[in-house]
Amino acid sequence: MGHPRKSRKKYNTPPHPWNAERIKDENKLMTKYGLKNKKEIWKADTLVRRYSREARYLLGFSEDQLKEEKLELLGHLARTGVLPEGAPLEDILNLTVEDILRRRLQTVVYRKGLARTPKEARMFVVHGHITLNGKKINSPSYVVLKEEEDQIGFYKSSPVAKQIEEYNKAKESKVNADNAE
Repeated sequence: MGHPRKSRKKYNTPPHPWNAERIKDENKLMTKYGLKNKKEIWKADTLVRRYSREARYLLGFSEDQLKEEKLELLGHLARTGVLPEGAPLEDILNLTVEDILRRRLQTVVYRKGLARTPKEARMFVVHGHITLNGKKINSPSYVVLKEEEDQIGFYKSSPVAKQIEEYNKAKESKVNADNAE
């Protein structure tokens, strides 16, 4: 079981360290999602592999054994927003690392327009400017549930909120001026 203060790593490293194609793909993901290091990609990859392994395991069951565990796994993935509601079990086998990375708090903050770049979104989360349901969350890797997306915002006394609001208004007015022409 191990000591609670000495937790085990939650990822598997790549089998071959110097694969050029894998390194290029990882670098693209790091810039697209504003990740700190490749360990975050490996964690997401390990999670995808775990889900796929569980799905393959469940596909080998008979129908009566399968029902409850299948609903549990699909329900978990639907709540986190990785898969749509009512998706078949075979869709789990098609999951990618990007599907997991899209559900991180850092990415959701960027996509909601609370930050200009993914790196800035990470900084806002780490520095305590972002809240989820009124509570500060300073972990950019927090997996946002589907129902929690609307509850993400700035901390009430955050000075950054006004700056981003002004930036979004300026950006919106520029787009409206371009469309009017």
